[in-house]
Amino acid sequence: MNRNRGLLTAAVPLLLLGACAQPGAAGDKTAGAPVVESTTASADPKQVVLRVEYRGGFVPAELIPSRLPRFTAYADGRLLSEGPVPLIYPGKALPNLQEVRLGPERLRELIAEAVAAGVKTGTDFGMPGIADAPSTRITVVTAGGEQVADVMALNEARPDDGALTKEQNAARKRLTGFLDELDAEFAGSTSPAPAQYRAERVAVLAHPYVDTGDGAGGSPVRWPGPDLPGGYLNEQLKINCLTVEGTAKDAVWAAAEKANERTPWESAGKKWQVRFRPLLPEETGCDSLLRQE
Repeated sequence: MNRNRGLLTAAVPLLLLGACAQPGAAGDKTAGAPVVESTTASADPKQVVLRVEYRGGFVPAELIPSRLPRFTAYADGRLLSEGPVPLIYPGKALPNLQEVRLGPERLRELIAEAVAAGVKTGTDFGMPGIADAPSTRITVVTAGGEQVADVMALNEARPDDGALTKEQNAARKRLTGFLDELDAEFAGSTSPAPAQYRAERVAVLAHPYVDTGDGAGGSPVRWPGPDLPGGYLNEQLKINCLTVEGTAKDAVWAAAEKANERTPWESAGKKWQVRFRPLLPEETGCDSLLRQE
């Protein structure tokens, strides 16, 4: 298969069908129907039609809100994914979120391939005997409604895991193959090549800076945006968040491009450590990150 076919340089709005339909069970014959049938200017370009994300796992709670989905595809043909990052310490302050553009035919194919790989509500992927591993959640919107596959330890489970049946292992293998297809789709995109995603808004998650004594963060940098740390996103876990947009976002982004993940930021007379989370097209502010908890 030519993985680059259907790539366009401009967004192509798509008509979503069956948006009010109820999710189909694993045997629902409509579940694999194409999500789109024709192009139209009336479709919402921010409609998520496919998403792959990780949930839970042995991850510090304060890191979960800033976690990016592995893939998100939209009705206008945008496919977002985090690109490669250098293996350095400390890492860069900004995530390398990139986008490619898919044509309507290729987007329909991806939906059909996802369903064929088992992304259907009710598919049995089993429960391996592994603790503290994340689950992989894949969601697609089809003419049969929203279909969801939530698979525990998809990457960590071994084929010889006694808690999994032969059929469950086969289902996991098909799903892994689909994710490999998405990886190849993104990495092999050359018409055009992946471009950096420029978010309209950025969520800034801050907590008091802790000096580890290694000097990795460098000298303190004056914070160019609204005063940190913002309001509580999760008061119990002491997770603070503020949303920056417009000229404030541009100033923050420019400063963050020169920083690393350990840079101490000075604001309101204190030093803060900051994680930057570009908000996706359908996300409006810090509250949008609560769905990941």
